[in-house]
Amino acid sequence: MPSSIPYSPSLVLGSVVHPTAIATLLEMSALQTPVDAAQDTLNSFISLKRGLEMTASELVNMNIDPKDLLAKMPDVDTQLEKAAVTYATTRVQQELQMQPLRAKVQLVNAGVESPIDYQRTVIKPMPLAADTLKMDAQYFSFDQNEQKAQNTISNIQKFITLAGSYGDAEGGFEMAKTAVKQINHQRQMHKVAGTLVLTANCTHRQASVLAPLVLDVDKAVRVWNQLFADAKDKLRPDANSMAKIATQVGSPGDKSFNIISGATYGSSFVGMVHILRKETTATSQEMESDVVDFQVRAAKKDWISSASGSLGVEDTDADDEKSLSSRQEITSHVTVITSGVILGIASADIQMAVKTFSVEEGKSTMDALAALANKANTEIQSTQALAATARSGQAFTDLQANTVQSVLTKLGEMQGMKVKVLDVNSLMTAFDNYVAAARKGGIGVPINYYLKPITRTQLAQMWMNKYYPDRLLAIQGDDTAAADAAAGQ
Repeated sequence: MPSSIPYSPSLVLGSVVHPTAIATLLEMSALQTPVDAAQDTLNSFISLKRGLEMTASELVNMNIDPKDLLAKMPDVDTQLEKAAVTYATTRVQQELQMQPLRAKVQLVNAGVESPIDYQRTVIKPMPLAADTLKMDAQYFSFDQNEQKAQNTISNIQKFITLAGSYGDAEGGFEMAKTAVKQINHQRQMHKVAGTLVLTANCTHRQASVLAPLVLDVDKAVRVWNQLFADAKDKLRPDANSMAKIATQVGSPGDKSFNIISGATYGSSFVGMVHILRKETTATSQEMESDVVDFQVRAAKKDWISSASGSLGVEDTDADDEKSLSSRQEITSHVTVITSGVILGIASADIQMAVKTFSVEEGKSTMDALAALANKANTEIQSTQALAATARSGQAFTDLQANTVQSVLTKLGEMQGMKVKVLDVNSLMTAFDNYVAAARKGGIGVPINYYLKPITRTQLAQMWMNKYYPDRLLAIQGDDTAAADAAAGQ
């Protein structure tokens, strides 16, 4: 389908037609015709293929062998491929020729004053055309969710067990070597992509016609003299020269200007939206300890804590670096081009929030803590064992508290944050509004013009009929008589 209906703002109802403007529109329409024909052919083959596939399926359901029908499908595929290549080739060729013509269509124009007497002229709506709709839509949607956890609760349990082995020099130095990193690390990425291309053309049955059309002959004479400035073509407002011109016999080759006396209307909708939304969330906790210093005093403090009934050591005895990162990237590209109607387009709200993190292997932190507690009850309650139990319990307690605190803190900061974007739903809302406006009528840009030619002889006759009605036969060049009769009623 064409990108939009060719339209020039200089061509309005009742205006004097500029020959160049209407020639440009006619040339643009001629260039769009092969594109429309090629796409109609392509769409017909696509419909044919889909229809034959459904027919074959129905034959199978009715226990009829569709082998002869399926044998024709390669021919359909070949013709469909040719139609697609032809459409692409034609579209590129015609678009290259359309670009210089589009550059000629100005948004702001200046012209001569219309000679129409708007006090006596009536714009009458008449159902002279037909309502039609041609629509083409292509939609693609992609949704992917990926989660990745590098460490599980079992890894955490193993880490804490090793970290509490202060009585074992080999284990302690191994802990220093690995820098005691990473209690929990999990990543999650959610990706949503959607693309919708939607085009539609409508013609509307309601036409607008100037009936009756009444000219102000004095204004019309001034317009003529502006458009045709040569001395031989000018009209002089005196009885003798006007009478001489009025008695001349006109010919098809006489000079004239045209007034748009009526028009039928059409409208077009071209919309494209591509939206890409990426959500990436990652958490990490790092614990780094100076084992050489900590090994000397950790066992003592853990034993004191266990003996006094408390759990673990002070927070200052370990450097706990935590980070929580949640990113959301939204890319939206929206294009809407309408001719003949202005639509309301609604935006959509996207909520910004941190994704929820899951615990791997179906084992919660509290379950792991209970497992460690049962294990500790079976060991000999030596000083080192009590220290290990206290340290392990404190580590799990800190893990749980820090996780909750980090998530809730970020959720609190991001609560209520929304981003307004235009998405696929916005385009569909705009299209629904377009269809509703098209059904209601009263919209559109001119796609067919009714032109009323005004010649030099015609203007002379009208001028003589106005100022010297008894010298020549009454010849009407407009609908003055009809307007006067309607006013007299």
